Amino acid sequence: MDFTTLIWLFVIFAALTPALQRRYQEACRRFVIQRFEKKRNSRVITLIHRQETMSFLGIPFSRYLDVDDSEQILRAVRLTPEDMPLDLILHTPGGLVLAAEQIAQALVRHRAKVTVFVPHYAMSGGTLLALAADEIVMDRNAVLGPVDPQVGEYPAVSILKVLERKDINQIDDETVILADMAGKAMEQVRDTVREILEGSAMPEAEALRLSDTLASGRWTHDYPISLEEIQKLGLPAHDDMPNEVYALMDLYPQAGGRRPSVQYIPTPYQPPERKEGGKGKRG
Repeated sequence: MDFTTLIWLFVIFAALTPALQRRYQEACRRFVIQRFEKKRNSRVITLIHRQETMSFLGIPFSRYLDVDDSEQILRAVRLTPEDMPLDLILHTPGGLVLAAEQIAQALVRHRAKVTVFVPHYAMSGGTLLALAADEIVMDRNAVLGPVDPQVGEYPAVSILKVLERKDINQIDDETVILADMAGKAMEQVRDTVREILEGSAMPEAEALRLSDTLASGRWTHDYPISLEEIQKLGLPAHDDMPNEVYALMDLYPQAGGRRPSVQYIPTPYQPPERKEGGKGKRG
């Protein structure tokens, strides 16, 4: 076997390896999903946005909630019997309001129980989906986020503040137009959140209060809302996360090809034996 043949074999192997790895990973994901479905007698849908790689070139790109996601999830919901529970595993920074609203309304209309699992975070549009669930299961350190609308690169509420603090004659036309759009967006999102919460059997007064809290812009858009805060807001959330959800997240790794910034031995450890008379963290 000459050197040229070895080079060609190496090129072919390098080209096929990513495809084979993806096929193997997809098979592992399907296995875990089917095991989880059998355990809970439900339809499991995943919406997991990672920084992924394109082809074998290793070019990273970020994913977010878009209309392709809503089309796929709506199809999955249509294929699910009305009396079968739905389990949605969420890991997303958010995305298009249109896509999030379509998915949330479909979850609300589903007659059987809908459970949303948040192992790490579900921000913005992801939070909107969580609000449509009958039950929210979060990791103890997972977070949701506000759903206040953004107009261009600015929060809608911040654009409206300009009209309050400056005379109209001192504001340029573009900002006035943006403020008009921001006001409409705020009202639309508030109404959407209220409708979703009411559709999930929340009393009207509570739904109105919660929609104002989450969509009014009282926090920055990336503010992390913890499990404790979610429970104080009156949402049905707890932290009894099944191990299958973590196992599935392990099968959606971040893009490779860069030096890792976090390293650890990926096995569970047993707690250390406490010496007699020793003090704990709060001792």
